[in-house]
Amino acid sequence: MIQEQTSAVQGEYQKKRLSISEATKLVKDRDHIVSAMAAAEPIGFLSQLHMAAEHARNITVSTCLPMLNYDYFTNEQYFPHFKMEGWFYTSAIRNMQGVGHVSYIPNHLHFAGTKRLAHRSVQIFAGSASRMDKNGYLSLSLSATYEREMMAQADIVLLEVNENMPRTFGDTIVHIRDVDYIVEHHAQIPQFPSPEPNEKDKLIGAAIATHIEDGSTLQLGIGGIPNAVAANLTHKKNLGIHTEMLTDGMVDLVEAGVITGCKKTLHPHRMVATFALGTDKLYRFLDDNPGVLMLNGNWVNDPAVIGQNEKMISINTTLEIDLTGQCSSESLGHRQYSGTGGQTDTAVGAQRSPGGKSFIALYSTAMVKNHETGHRERKSKIVPALAEGSAVTLSRNDVDYVVTEYGAVSLRGTSLDERVERLISIAHPDFRETLALEAKKRGIVR
Repeated sequence: MIQEQTSAVQGEYQKKRLSISEATKLVKDRDHIVSAMAAAEPIGFLSQLHMAAEHARNITVSTCLPMLNYDYFTNEQYFPHFKMEGWFYTSAIRNMQGVGHVSYIPNHLHFAGTKRLAHRSVQIFAGSASRMDKNGYLSLSLSATYEREMMAQADIVLLEVNENMPRTFGDTIVHIRDVDYIVEHHAQIPQFPSPEPNEKDKLIGAAIATHIEDGSTLQLGIGGIPNAVAANLTHKKNLGIHTEMLTDGMVDLVEAGVITGCKKTLHPHRMVATFALGTDKLYRFLDDNPGVLMLNGNWVNDPAVIGQNEKMISINTTLEIDLTGQCSSESLGHRQYSGTGGQTDTAVGAQRSPGGKSFIALYSTAMVKNHETGHRERKSKIVPALAEGSAVTLSRNDVDYVVTEYGAVSLRGTSLDERVERLISIAHPDFRETLALEAKKRGIVR
């Protein structure tokens, strides 16, 4: 009986196999293709997707955090055939603004799939998967953010089986019967190493860590500041994880015995995430690890769900904040830099949590080019008003703690007068007097 079951699912798998070149022939005129997110993207299929230009036109590809530069959106030869529309930019797509056929999709991450499907149907969903097990189950591995929503509505579900992909549990588990076509391509998983924290990161990380209590549940991002926060948590006890993104730094805290999840409200003893991005250390940790649940982004990132975790801590970064608390975290003026992602989801969710806190971190200054002189000069990132065209990623209504290398202040429940005073106190000293004068000049304060 066991042998018969194994043979049956293997037979179904083999019947659905295609070469990658055959898979590109599935694409038709005006198709909408959705790619899995970040390190879960199907590298082999996307590397040859431009071949569809031989027989199809007006193809739209929706993607999020694309990791590699693919010909279909970077080679001008294919611009008439393809348009890439992204939920979150990386350098791969950012560099094509004004050159290639790319456009940003404004979103909150927990609604990304839902709202996209309300706008247009999906002809092909293309994702990655680990090897099929003896019972016919594959794992979507590194992302369940919007993938299952897309699979449920797509005309064609195409999975690229990659033996290097870790097998994860939760909403990533898919049976072969729910897949239309299989291609095999054993590429190395894209690596996204975390930078070493610098001195400013360490000051910010230490300031945030003082506000994190034992038994808290964390949402952390990736980068120098989140790494610095993690490095300052090694003396904490029984922390948990409920986050959109799993990173290498979380693995370090598990190995240090800091993350146990035993005090978590939702899914105690298990780390909950909707996608993972890091290095081989993270991917090895995830493989066949029942202590990690990869769940649908429309649940994980729902602020109402996040808020059910007691002592929920959300830590995000921003590019610029004005004196009333408006945060622009995704664009530099009109130029899209990254995306909203889950910043609002997690910031609002943490503040719904009993004992929860939300942190927005940034350096007090940045070096920018003066277009009149051509020289680089230091600019305050706490500003009287956001730059023209800048997207407000987190509204001033939803900001809690703001942290720079000069300290942390709480804006929760504060008036504009109080906000101006507190934000100026953590601005770079060289800009504090000017900010105070501008606040009065613009009528923000009396």
